Amino acid sequence: MDFHDVNVDRINMDALPRLTAEQTATRLGVKLETLYAYVARGRLTRVRTAEGSTFDPLEVERFAASRRRRDAPAGAQGGRSEGRPLMVIETDFALIEDGELYYRGRRATDLAAESFETVAHWALTGDWQPEIRFRPGAGMADVRRAVESLPASAGDRDRQLIAVTALASADPLRTSLDPASVAGAAERMVAGMVEALPLLRAEGEHETDPLALRLHRRLRTGPPAPSAVAALDAALVLLIDHDLAVSTLAARAAASARATPYGVVVAGMGALDSPLHGNASRAAHRLLARVVDGEEPARVVADAVVGTGGPVPGFGQPLYPDGDPRARALLDLLGGDPDAGPVLAAVGSAASLLSDRTGALPNVDLALGALTLAHGMRDDAGEVIFATARSIGFVLHALAEYREPPLRLRPVGRYTGPT
Repeated sequence: MDFHDVNVDRINMDALPRLTAEQTATRLGVKLETLYAYVARGRLTRVRTAEGSTFDPLEVERFAASRRRRDAPAGAQGGRSEGRPLMVIETDFALIEDGELYYRGRRATDLAAESFETVAHWALTGDWQPEIRFRPGAGMADVRRAVESLPASAGDRDRQLIAVTALASADPLRTSLDPASVAGAAERMVAGMVEALPLLRAEGEHETDPLALRLHRRLRTGPPAPSAVAALDAALVLLIDHDLAVSTLAARAAASARATPYGVVVAGMGALDSPLHGNASRAAHRLLARVVDGEEPARVVADAVVGTGGPVPGFGQPLYPDGDPRARALLDLLGGDPDAGPVLAAVGSAASLLSDRTGALPNVDLALGALTLAHGMRDDAGEVIFATARSIGFVLHALAEYREPPLRLRPVGRYTGPT
């Protein structure tokens, strides 16, 4: 999908929301003195008003992106994050190299044409089984009772977290760290995380249905079109693992302490529950919805920068300076769906604006937001898709960590308080 072919109407940029000096400094992670030094050197433009200095949010985004590229550590484009790592942990599944994501040497975007269960089982065991189906096993009656006891305000992510805990209590082998037992627990756990969600469309539900189809029936009330299920299946595959994300590090630290696979997933899901990580697609969904409803893309984007004080939701991924291949794959799949036209037009308008003004390109969170919006799902559906898929990745890292000396990821603190 070429975002440069999308026309963005010229509007009065001076009429858009602006950032205060304090908001700008927070966005850049610098002190006010440093911010004004940037202004003095001509690297940022400010407008002085009676209330103080203000800054163009899109110019600030462009400057933030340029600082990320300049300050990234050597080798960052080969698979390290933009920050300075506390440690380097060897991984044997996901590799980010030359702008692509690979799973054990196979391009993830190629694997996205396969079913999630096939790829997940292969990831956990090395065995390729095209017809495999994950089933939750014993304990689902307890899971449903536990989920039904949650308050009305509970969301699907809450239900999934409760499901993991309830399934752990029903598994007599939950403390076994034998690789086959751990892999089986992971498959039952992910199936239970899906089965724990209320069915929005029960017609034709069958235990041999692929997991993506079962999940689709819990995220959308409409009939499951094959193209929509295929896009959901691809999203699950593409989100299995992605370097040492903060949630993966939390899961791996739990595994270092020899937590059970269920405990590992609970640890990872705790860190995943963040607007900067696993929940980022919700804000992207809302941003796109406003553009679909007719609001000017520039105003929507500027509102997002001012409102969040952070990056524009769904844009920018320092590990992919030329664009996130997962986003391209999912948006290309949506391109074959005639009902996705308005959403893809909104993606194009926002992406063209961001590319021109900041250089930021769509990431997988934007693609998830587009997928869930185009298919009539709630704005938090992307969080559920992310958590379901990444739970397999958490267990993959647990299997690797179980082979290492226990508690090796226990850092040493340095006291900086009063003497």
